[in-house]
Amino acid sequence: MSVRVLVADDQALVRAGFRGIIEMAPGLTVVAEAGTGTAAVELARRERPDVVLMDIRMPGMDGLEATRLITGAGGPAGVPGVRVLILTMFDLDEHIYEALRGGASGFLLKDTAPEDLLAAIRVIAAGDALLAPSVTRRLIAEFADRPAPSGGVEPAAPPVTLPGITAREHEVLALIAEGHTNPEIARRLHITEGTTKTHVGHLLAKLGARDRVQLVITAFRAGLRPH
Repeated sequence: MSVRVLVADDQALVRAGFRGIIEMAPGLTVVAEAGTGTAAVELARRERPDVVLMDIRMPGMDGLEATRLITGAGGPAGVPGVRVLILTMFDLDEHIYEALRGGASGFLLKDTAPEDLLAAIRVIAAGDALLAPSVTRRLIAEFADRPAPSGGVEPAAPPVTLPGITAREHEVLALIAEGHTNPEIARRLHITEGTTKTHVGHLLAKLGARDRVQLVITAFRAGLRPH
């Protein structure tokens, strides 16, 4: 089945570049382009893409608000099944924290190599999150304990417990928090990738997490930290 992609960026040349790269790849297709956050939300609701490539800085409604509306983090009217991959020029963009709070499943630098862009889209479409690069691990680690974007300091969250988590699932969660992929976790724990995927699925269900981003945040709040 083809992965359907919506490209949201205020620069037409950038959108055209992404479209060209994506549509040359087997199993990927661009179903729509948006030049504003408002258009991105409207097209996401109409086209129901698997993945939205979302620029942050756009006129009118920016990509952060659009992400919240699409994922449902901004209210109950999200678009089911649509996942957001944030595009940014800077690997430590201040707005990335807000994007993750808004339900984004990961982020990608605009100067990423074409093959990495395609891999990222497939990762996000498969229900995973973009956590492998070390910069992403640092970003989410800091995000987990970061003050609220408004400038106020959030009340300290109570320590998170991990009820019902088996010893093996705890090991898997710790490795997820370090940014390891399923194949890497399988090799480290000497189990199959299928078994690893099962453990990840159990963690998502038991912890009520949407994806690996939320698993990482939960792990950090439970006292686990990447080495």
